[in-house]
Amino acid sequence: MADAKAQKRQKFESIFPILRDELLGYLKQEGMPEDAITWFQRNLDYNVTGGKLNRGMSVVDSVEILKGRKLTDDEYFKAALLGWGVEFLQAYYLVSDDMMDQSITRRGQPCWYRVEGVNLLAINDAYLLEGSIYYLLKKHFRSEPYYVYLLDVFHDTTFQTDIGQLIDLITAPEDNVDLNKFSLDKHQKIVIFKTAYYSFYLPVALAMYMCGIPHSSTNDPYELAQKILVPLGEYFQVQDDFLDFAAPPEVLGKVGTDIIDNKCSWCVNTALEVATPAQRKVLDENYGVKDKAAEARVKALYEEIGIRERYAEYEEGAYKRIIGLIETIPTEGADVGAGDVKLKREVFKVFLDKIYKRQK
Repeated sequence: MADAKAQKRQKFESIFPILRDELLGYLKQEGMPEDAITWFQRNLDYNVTGGKLNRGMSVVDSVEILKGRKLTDDEYFKAALLGWGVEFLQAYYLVSDDMMDQSITRRGQPCWYRVEGVNLLAINDAYLLEGSIYYLLKKHFRSEPYYVYLLDVFHDTTFQTDIGQLIDLITAPEDNVDLNKFSLDKHQKIVIFKTAYYSFYLPVALAMYMCGIPHSSTNDPYELAQKILVPLGEYFQVQDDFLDFAAPPEVLGKVGTDIIDNKCSWCVNTALEVATPAQRKVLDENYGVKDKAAEARVKALYEEIGIRERYAEYEEGAYKRIIGLIETIPTEGADVGAGDVKLKREVFKVFLDKIYKRQK
């Protein structure tokens, strides 16, 4: 099983050097100086690769499920290219986000802006990562009937994510803790716009367009997909927030920092909903304070309000709700596209199974 997973990842990774060489080839063809080409290559290698690649690989998985067969080499390349497009978008966000948050490390190495000689050049490097998506889409999909839909969904999702980031930044600045700005409603808005659209809806929508599933004025499959994937993305982020508090660092692979960093997390918003005046005082005095003892006081308060039980209840509810939404897809398919490709429940079940009860 692990071997098959590693092989799948290896196959997906083998497409990246091809895309990187095409981008570098464009700079060479335009007669760009050697140092600019070298810089761009370093930016691509440092920031696009090395993640879990779940978002990108889920495009390929979704295309395979929708087509119901093994992909041809050309189909695999196209699906993987769209998957790498999502990874380029992710890299663009991580490079920018790390600067805004003044983060120290990312994926076990220094954040890009902290690499010697990079600093504020990272702003332009982020733009280059985003621009790369559209260069590759144009090169490989311009003659496809769904090309404009690919552009639309990338642009729409990027704007939605930017809006989510804005709400997050003004609600929870690291240096100005004001828990009056927090609420579960605001948390929901942030996670839907900042995470759910680009991490969950985008990969599936790309696969659907590639498979020729058309929009429809009645029971639109894209609307249906969004109705399922947005709550799924929300559940994923709530789970992430909970694990930041509850999972041991050796399991999580990092030390959780949401409390110290004043994050508008599901945990603190849940605590605020039920806190007594005395508990609220503890939160006001200790949340977002860069001090281990203050963090420990917040963690003790989370245990006091039964955050683990509240999360278990949330998880069961979310799981049942999402299963219910998946079951609204007719078993024979929500709509028929070119080549008789139909929306399938399995696309969404695969996502849900990966997330349900995960520990890290």
